Amino acid sequence: MTVASALAAHDPDSKPSAALRGPTDPEEALVKTSTAARRTTAAALTAALTLLLAGCSDAPATTASSSSSSSSSSSTAAAPAEESLPPWPVPTDVAARVAAAGLDLGPMGTAEHYHPTLSITIDGQPVPVPPNIGVDPNTGAMSALHTHEGDGTIHIEADTVGEKFTLGQLFTQWGVALTPTSIGGVRATAGGTVAVTSNGTPVSGDPADLRLEPDQQIELTVP
Repeated sequence: MTVASALAAHDPDSKPSAALRGPTDPEEALVKTSTAARRTTAAALTAALTLLLAGCSDAPATTASSSSSSSSSSSTAAAPAEESLPPWPVPTDVAARVAAAGLDLGPMGTAEHYHPTLSITIDGQPVPVPPNIGVDPNTGAMSALHTHEGDGTIHIEADTVGEKFTLGQLFTQWGVALTPTSIGGVRATAGGTVAVTSNGTPVSGDPADLRLEPDQQIELTVP
């Protein structure tokens, strides 16, 4: 007789302890194994999900921020100044200004070469048009629309005959905002506009759209 059976015989209502019952019941072992497996699987899934969510929340946000910052910096660099007052110097970011004007730096065209002139008067005082608008000081490369002398002479050296250039393209390369009511940070009086003449004839509308022509005399005046 075993110890377990002896104890059972001595007390019919008692049950042997786990230590005395011998090998675990197969069904009970299966339940325990299944429960442990489920807990292990759940823990692994939870850890994987946590890592996945952490990756999704961090990496794209950093990329978007960097992209947004880069885009913002680029736009700011090429945007004409809307608050600055004269005299307006030549900007240093020449390539960006030229590109913003829809032009490029390179060999000068030979199809057409002509010279409009520009004069600007603000509060009765002349404002100089600087030399080297549209000219890269490091390489000497120029856009087809540029200045040299600083006396208001505009040089146009086009690749094709009849190619259109506007006053707005010059001001974009200059880095000075030009609108119907302002030049840079100088604004016309309330209800007024920038007075524009071409060869002495008043021009209405947006001065930035004024097409440049050979021997043209352009005057901009802000009273």
